[in-house]
Amino acid sequence: MADETRWSVPWAARPAEEARIFNPAFCGELLGRTVSEYHRTRQATVSIVTVFLVLPLTLHRPTREALPGRANTAFAGWVAEHSALLAELPDRARRLRPVSREALLFALRHQLLALQGGDLIPGAKPVRRSARPTVSTAETTAARSAAALLGRWFAGQHTQTSILHGMGIAP
Repeated sequence: MADETRWSVPWAARPAEEARIFNPAFCGELLGRTVSEYHRTRQATVSIVTVFLVLPLTLHRPTREALPGRANTAFAGWVAEHSALLAELPDRARRLRPVSREALLFALRHQLLALQGGDLIPGAKPVRRSARPTVSTAETTAARSAAALLGRWFAGQHTQTSILHGMGIAP
């Protein structure tokens, strides 16, 4: 419950850096990039549960930097090689759940994403692959690239349940 209280602080009262990196528009864009790339690669929906992995994987620099450079990297091998890093992922996902939920609602409300049968697909106004803001930092650019990579990488896995299990999350 402490996490819920922390995230209920008004945006104007949050530290500036936290408000920038965790704002719903940016985080919703990351979710949108992952879902769009997944859908483009596999022509399938993405489980809402799976998108709750996006922010803990893309916003945490050590995890983001450990992600493979290519989407055809063997998932099981990467998971085994990075088990120590992934041991923290379930807790990070739990702590970022309010941020992910707010970003998901933002993305749905602004049509970056849409629901189809309880899962997610790109919405009527999806994030374009080439969309890049005129002003960006290396950190936000890396997070955007990582989110797109996750979409392609996850699309190559047999099931979304295997992704969750591999990452240490029980659906």
